[in-house]
Amino acid sequence: MAYQDGDVRGLWKPGPRVRALTGALIDLVFPPQALDGGARPLTQGLSPEAWRRIRFIEAPLCDGCGTPFEYALESRCAACTAAPRAFDRARAACFYDEASRDMVLQFKHADRTDLAPMFCAWLSRAAGDLIADADAVVPVPLHRSRLFRRRYNQAAELARPLARANGATYLADVLRRARDTGSQGGKSGSGRLRNVKGAFKVADSRRPQIEGRRILLIDDVMTTGATAEACAKALKRAGAAGVDVAVLARVQARRDLSI
Repeated sequence: MAYQDGDVRGLWKPGPRVRALTGALIDLVFPPQALDGGARPLTQGLSPEAWRRIRFIEAPLCDGCGTPFEYALESRCAACTAAPRAFDRARAACFYDEASRDMVLQFKHADRTDLAPMFCAWLSRAAGDLIADADAVVPVPLHRSRLFRRRYNQAAELARPLARANGATYLADVLRRARDTGSQGGKSGSGRLRNVKGAFKVADSRRPQIEGRRILLIDDVMTTGATAEACAKALKRAGAAGVDVAVLARVQARRDLSI
């Protein structure tokens, strides 16, 4: 089993009818609770109050970095036109702000992997065009030391079911973090770039899985895009035909001009 994967596959899997019946029985005995701790919803998910607070990102947006536009005037924002990224396109499901931050941090640090199905649905909606074009889905990897402490890779918890639901190949460990870069928090944009420069590698033995394929890179949060940039460079050096990025949430940049 790939160490970033964390997917324990059994010898038998129930069919869709069995799963649906089991789910209905469980809901009857244990009615759905709001994942955010709010008022009880009709089905599993967020409370109505939480849904209203989440700022989902909608078109029109920059085809490069995914920054939303007020009006559909250009295909790419000024920042992407002036300095194209190593990745080709990026999409985010929502903004990382007061409404979404607590859930994202719980998912990332507090073992709230039960949030993954809902987040995957958000990603499928936001990045449908990228998913349709992807040959393989790759999570942003954690360093082994951090994975040991956290016990799971939150990006993999999004990437694995997303690939499965859309019939794409899931490549858990083709991309590895060669050194522990530490947290990106508190660093400037240039500091983030320096922190992850050369941190990601694709082993020569794994290059055949990358060469000539369009890769969809999955992460939880995008701030400046430095991590996605470093990963995309490593994947393209390994022969990827293209690299797109889909993240759960993105920090809203000043004036929404860049990520």
